[in-house]
Amino acid sequence: MAAIWGALGLAAVIDLISALARRPTVSCSLPKALHTGERSALTIELAPPRMGASASVDWPIGLEGPLDAPLSNDGARTDLPVIARRRGTWDVTQLWLKMPSPLGLFDLVPRMTPALSTAVSPDIRPVRSGEIAVRVRSALFGIKQNVAVGDGAEFHQLRDFVPGMDPRSIDWKHSARHRTLLAKETQAERNHSIILGIDSGRLMSAEIAGLPKLDHAINSALALGWAATVAGDRVGLYSYDLRPRLYLPPRSGRGAFARLRAETAKIAYAADESNHALALSDLKVRTPRRSLIVIFSDFVDTTTAELLIENLGALSTRHLVLFVAVSDYDTERQAEARANDLHEMALTVAAGRAVSARAEVLQRLTRLGVTVIDAPRGQAAPALVSAYLVAKMGDRL
Repeated sequence: MAAIWGALGLAAVIDLISALARRPTVSCSLPKALHTGERSALTIELAPPRMGASASVDWPIGLEGPLDAPLSNDGARTDLPVIARRRGTWDVTQLWLKMPSPLGLFDLVPRMTPALSTAVSPDIRPVRSGEIAVRVRSALFGIKQNVAVGDGAEFHQLRDFVPGMDPRSIDWKHSARHRTLLAKETQAERNHSIILGIDSGRLMSAEIAGLPKLDHAINSALALGWAATVAGDRVGLYSYDLRPRLYLPPRSGRGAFARLRAETAKIAYAADESNHALALSDLKVRTPRRSLIVIFSDFVDTTTAELLIENLGALSTRHLVLFVAVSDYDTERQAEARANDLHEMALTVAAGRAVSARAEVLQRLTRLGVTVIDAPRGQAAPALVSAYLVAKMGDRL
């Protein structure tokens, strides 16, 4: 028996020494910049490879990845999936490797300090793709503006009147002067003021499809900001929670969008309730000229929405107001789900009441003259750009 224990002890010593002597070199890499919601990878390479090795990463709050993932055994690199969940600069400073010894008697768990960092910024991939710019230019500066009444209020040019054109477009004064019928062509007016008002209060920190509502709002706001920049309008920014936090006066040009992108990246996730009365009253004072005001916010019931409704109604008496929210698909699905027991029935009833209350608030806003966009995740930005183009081409700004 002593010989067996001695042999086992000797094997353990040899196994431990061999494992320590063959300790691999580890290299890690992570993209320097990501967009919110973007999927990427943290790359880990072992040289030489170790059979059965795995890695565990201490992920910061803004990044999401697997807690424990096996590494490749053939020496090739291993890509651990990473999803950017929140804006900010996030550091990955601790990583644990779990490596079995050559004889499998021990598991070595060294702690690594890779000092990786990535900056997560608002998602502007729709802007970079060029889709928004093409859509805006086609709608406002293409042939569409010449075929419908009310596509713009700004004079563009005079042209000969031909049968089939709208008789209301005839310029009688110039026609008399030139002794031939001339028609006026108009185009969408530029230099309108657009204010993007973003609520960063506690309710906007709730997550939908893995991203806070605040980030969904910022991504949609940037899409509209770029569309307005392409159309020649001026874009400003306003953010608030418990009190007003930021106001950027409207500006035009590509520099305005760069400023907008930089400032939205700094909007913090607040833990305080939003004070809609204070913030929207302050915004009304700051914008005496008629503008398109887009409010990105949300609510949980009719009681918390009362002040929001009242102040949006006051804004709509002077300005064109759009209210943008991101609908919760999970709640809507739960409201339509079939209940199999009392617990599921209670969830279904509660979800149904929440959906009905939300619809009631949105209907009240619509009756006050506020344009409401309550779109699922990923569809808010296209719906918002469409609403902006309809308002601009209809000369409502």
